[in-house]
Amino acid sequence: MTPQSPFLMIAPVRDGQMDTLRALLMSMNKTVGHADPENSLVPFGRFDRLHVARFVILEAKTTEEIQAHGVAPYPWRPCLAFLGDCDGDRESFLAELAMHAGPGLTEIFSCCEGFSGQENDLLPWMQACPVRPQANYINWIGRTVTQVREEAALHRSLSLYLQEIIDNVDRKNTRALRQKLLSHVELEKHAGRLTLTPPAPTPACWKIRNMLHKIGIPLILLILSPLFVAAAPFFVWRLRMLERADPDIVIRPDRQHVRELSTLEDQDVSNQFNVFGDVKPGFFRLFTLRFLLLLVDYSARHVYQRGYLTRIRTIHFARWVLMDNNRRVFFASNYDGSHESYMDDFINKVAWGLNLVFSNGVGYPPTRWLVKDGATQEQKYKYTLRRHQLPSAVWYKAYPGMTAYDLSRNSRIREGVEVRPSSDAEIREWLSLI
Repeated sequence: MTPQSPFLMIAPVRDGQMDTLRALLMSMNKTVGHADPENSLVPFGRFDRLHVARFVILEAKTTEEIQAHGVAPYPWRPCLAFLGDCDGDRESFLAELAMHAGPGLTEIFSCCEGFSGQENDLLPWMQACPVRPQANYINWIGRTVTQVREEAALHRSLSLYLQEIIDNVDRKNTRALRQKLLSHVELEKHAGRLTLTPPAPTPACWKIRNMLHKIGIPLILLILSPLFVAAAPFFVWRLRMLERADPDIVIRPDRQHVRELSTLEDQDVSNQFNVFGDVKPGFFRLFTLRFLLLLVDYSARHVYQRGYLTRIRTIHFARWVLMDNNRRVFFASNYDGSHESYMDDFINKVAWGLNLVFSNGVGYPPTRWLVKDGATQEQKYKYTLRRHQLPSAVWYKAYPGMTAYDLSRNSRIREGVEVRPSSDAEIREWLSLI
């Protein structure tokens, strides 16, 4: 199994370079906000380990909202964020980027502070400034870009061949249909038109780190449990005191801002999503947020690693990142369906989960006992998300037109090719996927 790795670089934009930067990023797109895979600056399509990537200009458009908490707005300079998810380790992928997209990335990052503008300095600079997420989610750990593309080709080939033979074979004779399809796969593989690459061995260092994380976090929490029990009454008292004092910020998002976001959405079956805002002031809120993100990250790595995040099955990748000395939080995701359905999914299925994390952000609808209200106040919640949402200047997805469900279905089809079903019912179920 080849595990995936996130990467994220953030750097302030130089004074006077914003217009130049925006023009460079715009030149990379085929349509508004959607990258041309073969653009001359960063030809994303040439990197066969890259699932998704984006450039986002992080601007603090809602920073004034923190004044409702009696705190002066924190200064923030617009920053360029370059983030994505790749197969294998992050370091070797950054080396690939520097090798095959060095001139383009050098031109882009020359608009940022801290970079010399020399191509020879690109890789050391990227390796020195990565920002690690506090929590990271991967829809299916170990499913590579190569696997996705090969399994999509397998599905297309089997679907077309099934249409050819369905009238010549009794539909009730599922075993005969399966045998013909399997023979077709072998012939196509022999002809070089189909490839099913076996999974690579899981890196030993990743297995060790993952196992230590899986065991270590519960062990540490168990050791600290007497302290948690003793502190629980104070935590509950302080939480309710802050929740009662939280201002109810109800601001309709600017129409021009919503229009700008909407032009980027629904051009494909999947969409990008960025939210950037302030963490509520005070140590208590920061401690609560960091602790809950620790639990989210643990669950994503060891529980929700096979196609779903709690009851949500439409997210490909997501991350939560604290920055600016833990005063701000950045959330980015890649999801299937429309923006409206994405928000409704969370409201209807896991509003309590949203409340746990995002209630610690400025502008979020007030909660009770950390899990109640909040996102269930639908209109306020949707206003909050739109106000804090930022557009992706450039967004790339390696397999456009394919949803997380499609990827899962294709993997099940491949499994049915490589593992013999034990009953007619299982064969019928496999055939129904094609």
